[in-house]
Amino acid sequence: MIESDSVLAIGAILAVIAMLYSSVGHGGASGYIAVLALLNVVPDVIRPVALSLNVVVAGFATYRFAKAGFIEWRSALPIILASMPLAFLGGGIALPVEIYRPLLGGLLVFSALYLLWQTSRSQTRFDVVSRKIPLLGSVGAGAGIGFLSGLTGIGGGVLLSPLFLISGWAGARQTAGIAAVFILANSVAGLAGNYVVLRSIPYEILPWSGMVLVGSFIGTSLGVRILPVKPLIWLLAVAAMISGVKFLFL
Repeated sequence: MIESDSVLAIGAILAVIAMLYSSVGHGGASGYIAVLALLNVVPDVIRPVALSLNVVVAGFATYRFAKAGFIEWRSALPIILASMPLAFLGGGIALPVEIYRPLLGGLLVFSALYLLWQTSRSQTRFDVVSRKIPLLGSVGAGAGIGFLSGLTGIGGGVLLSPLFLISGWAGARQTAGIAAVFILANSVAGLAGNYVVLRSIPYEILPWSGMVLVGSFIGTSLGVRILPVKPLIWLLAVAAMISGVKFLFL
């Protein structure tokens, strides 16, 4: 059990993470995991907390981006339907830490550097309203990233978003909207599976959920209405870089 003062202090940090990640449609699970692990919170608390907060933040982000018209459900549904069973399958596989952490960390860092390089050259590539996403491409992306999501315990948004932007399948805000739905669906499935095993939910989730909801409100307001496209891409790159460094070195 965590002391009351520590619960509030940790919650404030988690709220800042939620603000950053939700501005690009992400739930922030990788950030929550990194903070809680650094604070030596026990693993039985970390995973359900990260998944629960992911559901809160990604759920609110889904609502905000959908209300603003940035989610194309025809594009999102094939990705979600392909990802959920593969996320379940990946969750049942235990790879050695020395294999999957460097692999995923390197991929995230590469994605972050690529996005920063592209935005330093030109903003126009990411500043598009919408493009038709190939069905096979979306199903393949959903299945592959869903599998990695289950395998590693992250929501998958930090992999999905760079792929969409690099492939030119959607603009920055459309990508954020689809990522929010994707993360919400996979986090709900992961949380349900976790509850079946543990049969309990840490009490810290209640105050932290309220605090990250406030962070999500601020972050989604920035992402939906205020920030221009280039800062959104920078924030996404920062999110991917933080996650990659976590997997490589923490």
